[in-house]
Amino acid sequence: MKAVTHSEGFLSMARYVARRLLQIPFLFLGATLLTFALVHLVPGSPVDDLRVSIPGITQEDLARIERTLGIDKPLHEQYLGWLSQLVRGDFGLSLDDRRPVRDEIFARLPNTLLLTGSALFVSLLIAVPAGIFAALHRNSLFDQIVNVAVTLGSALPTFWIGLILILVFSVQANEWGLPALPSSGMRSVVGADTVGDRIEHLILPVTTLAIFQVSGWLRYVRAQVLEVMSQEYVKTARSKGLAERVVILRHAFRNALLPLVTLLGIQFPQLIAGAAFVETIFSWPGLGLLSLQAASERDYTMIIGLTVFVAAFTLISNLVTDLLYAVVDPQITYQ
Repeated sequence: MKAVTHSEGFLSMARYVARRLLQIPFLFLGATLLTFALVHLVPGSPVDDLRVSIPGITQEDLARIERTLGIDKPLHEQYLGWLSQLVRGDFGLSLDDRRPVRDEIFARLPNTLLLTGSALFVSLLIAVPAGIFAALHRNSLFDQIVNVAVTLGSALPTFWIGLILILVFSVQANEWGLPALPSSGMRSVVGADTVGDRIEHLILPVTTLAIFQVSGWLRYVRAQVLEVMSQEYVKTARSKGLAERVVILRHAFRNALLPLVTLLGIQFPQLIAGAAFVETIFSWPGLGLLSLQAASERDYTMIIGLTVFVAAFTLISNLVTDLLYAVVDPQITYQ
């Protein structure tokens, strides 16, 4: 087999990146078109609620409001107008409060990244060593406990976990005279906005999100380690008389966790999108809470802007993940 030189490998990766970059605009365009169509297929419009909330409002008033919001035009004209703004980096104005959608998204994005990033860190901190230990001690008492915990963690709804944590560690702890954890927001209304205060507000939502994540990661890590430990090269390393610690760390551990890099890049955007229920339960001012508020207000511009932003984030994340996978595993070649 002909060895691949560094220059050939670099050119191969450059061609791969160029192909992926050329695909991204078409995928992004398809995501915008699909999102715009699905949102506008939902019955009703942002002005429908005005008929109930403002008694005596006339049809002429409603038509004037629709013209002001720009939703009286045919859908294809609305889409093309919105797309031309999007190309210039303008996500449009919220139909609810007329504030720029882009400003709202980037104002909430750090809060969501803080929540999801912390939950991901905690879940991996628990799942990786526990999954490895369970795989290395298969069918042991610890492995059986892990399997039961994984099953429970996957079966329990996230919102139910959050409500139970609030009931026990916030409501009941306060009644029992114990230190109670905050159950809403990301900072105290009264008092100094300190790092400790932020951490206290993070504990319950991060725990809620991490419990569900730990189940999936632990199952995945355990399965990967079991698969790698059964490979021939691991058996060969053992037959050479290498210490078990050397076999695990040098031969099994790295190869077992290589696919984790790809899965992380795929799961992180999904984790951001899936944090909506947790943010709602704990009134965490992130993108998830913003999306549910926009849906309840029928704020089409905000919903589309959020969906397209997450789609773009996912496309970029997948590209970066593929490149990082090649860095972690030099044997990967791009065709």
